[in-house]
Amino acid sequence: MMDFAIFWDWLSFAVRWLHVVTGIAWIGSSFYFVALDLGLRQRPGMPVGAFGEEWQVHGGGFYHIQKYLVAPAEMPEHLTWFKWESYATWLSGFAMLCVVYYAGADLFLIDPNVLPMSVPVGILLSMATIGVGWVVYDLLCRSPLGKSDTGLMLVLYGVLVFIAWGLTHLFTGRAAFLHLGAITATIMSANVFMVIIPNQKIVVADLIAGRKPDPKYGKIAKQRSLHNNYLTLPVLFLMLSNHYPLAFGTEFNWVIASLVFIIGVLIRHYFNTVHKRAGNPHWTWLGALVLFLIIIWLSTVPKVLTGEPKASAATEVYIASAHFPAVRDTVLGRCSMCHAQEPVYEGIYHAPKGVMLDTDAGIAEHAREIYLQAGRSHAMPPANVSQISDKERALLVAWFEGAGK
Repeated sequence: MMDFAIFWDWLSFAVRWLHVVTGIAWIGSSFYFVALDLGLRQRPGMPVGAFGEEWQVHGGGFYHIQKYLVAPAEMPEHLTWFKWESYATWLSGFAMLCVVYYAGADLFLIDPNVLPMSVPVGILLSMATIGVGWVVYDLLCRSPLGKSDTGLMLVLYGVLVFIAWGLTHLFTGRAAFLHLGAITATIMSANVFMVIIPNQKIVVADLIAGRKPDPKYGKIAKQRSLHNNYLTLPVLFLMLSNHYPLAFGTEFNWVIASLVFIIGVLIRHYFNTVHKRAGNPHWTWLGALVLFLIIIWLSTVPKVLTGEPKASAATEVYIASAHFPAVRDTVLGRCSMCHAQEPVYEGIYHAPKGVMLDTDAGIAEHAREIYLQAGRSHAMPPANVSQISDKERALLVAWFEGAGK
């Protein structure tokens, strides 16, 4: 158990690191090309078929970039495709979903107080929500509604709000936010894999065959790219939210998630407008600030107490351990001043990461985290402010490793 827990924790870290690296690569290239596209300018004497051009300076040199809406007259010898960043980000994100939320479904995915279900059912339901999210989105884009960019985006926003509300009635608050982000990220990556790249390949194939490419493929890809542009910032918020219980662990968490999408649109609208050289809409920042203040207020609205959850079969193993009475005294004395419903440590007003260690069930539910954070490592307490001793850390290790034996 000891070796597996340590290995799994490092695996989780490695997958998370990979996801961040690939995400940076994808978002970086996406933001760059959006800014480039909006900054294109036309001038007399441009090559036939060229829509616009842009001069840029970077890295000690100058770049002269031209864009063709359909295709150039001849196929270039070297053509760079921007797709693997998207695919790698989605694959690493799904791997992290498996490592954290599927392997730890009892803690992170399923909340019996929200909807009792078995682990296999919870995992299947998770996968289904992600897949159905893409299907609904794609059908809306291909419907007559897809001819109106504004109308389509308003309807899609309504769908996202409904999904946010629905997910909070299926999973834990943490998992609901993560799944809303996963659904949105799947839409973005599937846009690349199912629409944007295939359409570009059709254009390239026509060009190689000497046929005139149909401009409709570029128009469709452009619409999907626009959606990806506006969805990026909300996805980042949702993926980071698992570290901030005030976002996902409050009564109106689905409203908070819904407002985050509007904030993301406002911020991207600002940058898109500036890159287009169409003005400097500072009002978008004011709107984003007002909405964020509303989010802060919503996070402080007290949730109706439903009573202390019962310990699961897995947590009862740790409570039944002969070491548990001493472990409980250690945790209550060294950790619960911060990790409690009402923390008493100065400057701490909410339990960090929503981890409550002031009850037997809370201590048992977080046995693995206690083992890794305060037993096998000295990460907790921070700077050892509560003066936990080496003997007490050894007790935590013996408790976790000996549970169930």
